[in-house]
Amino acid sequence: MALEFVKYHGLGNDFIIVEDFKEVLLPQGGLLAKALCHRQFGIGADGLVLITRAAGLYTMRIFNADGSEAEMCGNAIRCVADYLIGEGLASGSAIRVGSLSGEKEISVSGEQYTVNMGEPDFSFAKGEAVEILSHGTAWSAYPVSMGNPHAVIFVDYLAELDFELWGPRLESAREWSAGSNVEFVQVLSPSHIKVKVWERGAGPTLACGTGACAAAAAAARHGLVHKLTEDAVKVSLPGGDLAIYGDGDNHIYMVGPAVRVFSGRIDISQIEGVEK
Repeated sequence: MALEFVKYHGLGNDFIIVEDFKEVLLPQGGLLAKALCHRQFGIGADGLVLITRAAGLYTMRIFNADGSEAEMCGNAIRCVADYLIGEGLASGSAIRVGSLSGEKEISVSGEQYTVNMGEPDFSFAKGEAVEILSHGTAWSAYPVSMGNPHAVIFVDYLAELDFELWGPRLESAREWSAGSNVEFVQVLSPSHIKVKVWERGAGPTLACGTGACAAAAAAARHGLVHKLTEDAVKVSLPGGDLAIYGDGDNHIYMVGPAVRVFSGRIDISQIEGVEK
């Protein structure tokens, strides 16, 4: 069975996009993601995106490379918007795309996509730091939900952080019942932060849209950068920069690109467990 796909990336956070309007593939999304996202034995990606359609709304269902399903992904939804417009499935300067965390409005301006990411949720621990003791080291993590869970940790120097060691340890800390994305944040100025993200279910990624929003929101809440309603905060990730700003209704907006890399077909008949 040949499956048609398009490979995309948002600042290096890469995805395999597949149309699944009748939800034939959806029940096997996790299994397909583990096989197709493998860097050596598959196409290679951080996640698999299945686009479904119901009642006129295109919805993004995203599965991480480990097969787990994510509620939301900021980089992926920009890529989905670009795909829908490029394939003639959507048009106009603003479109709506569904996700497990609700509908998102995406505005298009040239090669940049602006996504209304909704309101940051600080209800976990009332937005205060959660103290984590992991392998003898104490960490202060600020929980934020952007439709998916994030733990924001401020550090003095990212260059001195053993990212590969502490990312997976803090992702699975017992304080998070279902794991968490982890953002390590260095504040460079009142309008600029530098972030490295360990993504739940994917590990180290070059960029994370929801993580950039969570990091900027937490930094603004605790006075480490200016208020997001005053001006955009530049979030520098390993794959590039995103601009994050807010409005008077406490919504956060993310601005960044989406890049179509290549398209192709892949035989999935040899994937063990996939229904033919």
